[in-house]
Amino acid sequence: MLSVHQWVPAAHKGDAIGDSARRVRDLLRARGHESDIFALTIDDDLRHEIRPFADPAARRGDVTIFHFALPSPMTAAFASLPGGRVLQYHNITPAHFFADYAPQIYRLAMLGRQELATLVGHADLALGDSSYNRDELDALGFAPTGVMPIAVDLDRITRAPRRPALEKVLGDGLINFLFVGRIAPNKKIEDHIRLAEHYKRYVDSHYRFIFVGRHDAVPSYYATMRALMEKYRMPADRFWFTGPVPNADLAAFYRCASVYISLSEHEGFCVPLLEAMAASVPVLAYGATAVPETMGGAGVVFAPKDLELAAELLGRLTYDDRLRADIIRGQHARLDAFSEARMQAHLDTLLAPFA
Repeated sequence: MLSVHQWVPAAHKGDAIGDSARRVRDLLRARGHESDIFALTIDDDLRHEIRPFADPAARRGDVTIFHFALPSPMTAAFASLPGGRVLQYHNITPAHFFADYAPQIYRLAMLGRQELATLVGHADLALGDSSYNRDELDALGFAPTGVMPIAVDLDRITRAPRRPALEKVLGDGLINFLFVGRIAPNKKIEDHIRLAEHYKRYVDSHYRFIFVGRHDAVPSYYATMRALMEKYRMPADRFWFTGPVPNADLAAFYRCASVYISLSEHEGFCVPLLEAMAASVPVLAYGATAVPETMGGAGVVFAPKDLELAAELLGRLTYDDRLRADIIRGQHARLDAFSEARMQAHLDTLLAPFA
């Protein structure tokens, strides 16, 4: 058996990368391996299970999996490790998305890509969590490369306790359309607002667009979205920006959604697509970057970005019961690619050269 540790710059509950690392740790331990997660910053409620990066044990793994998504002191430390080094790249949103809104994030994105390039030749294996991310690693010169998907914890959606009060609010007769993720420029929230205008004009006026996730990450972008709503004279009660929510509330939002919508123009993987599938919510997604790969032929993926067409598709997914049933069936089948057995197989393949 091996000692297989993981490094994540920041351990936050509800964060896709941190949650994936915790699931991978549990799968490794179930296989009999010694495994811990080390982080530079750790949420208080995770301190009982995540160890500080300053702990000398962080550098003593037979294999270290470094989850890379932003610049940090971990990068140089990883390059100098004596043991097996596995880089898992979770993508960095291209800096140009932030140029008009957040100079600091623009700078971090630029630095992140520069820092990633310094690891070429310093990883025994470089993995993308999608083929889209792997292609970027190949272009930089990493070798060998591969794909290992994010280990998604769908139980937090499918096994969450009910939230009767919230579900009553959501069941007031309006059709709920859901987006989950931070309110950031690459997510193209402005296109959701424009889609709502098309939907109201051509399909139905009984709708509500719900955005679950942080809206303080890029404040100027969020302010721009609010201004756009005013420009279109959109009723404020039809657009709900919830901010971060507990898992039980998140599951309720999924349960009460008629359709999950993704109009993002840059995704390295996009975990909420799988969460919506697990919650039996039809997905309507613009087919950019890694989104078609994650969808794997399930849901409804469209391109180019024709919002009038998207409004028509949204109406069909909402009101055509036969189509909804077919889409949901296909999405459930797609989830098999991310099952525990598949993840165990990925990990066994990853560790075979180090055994």
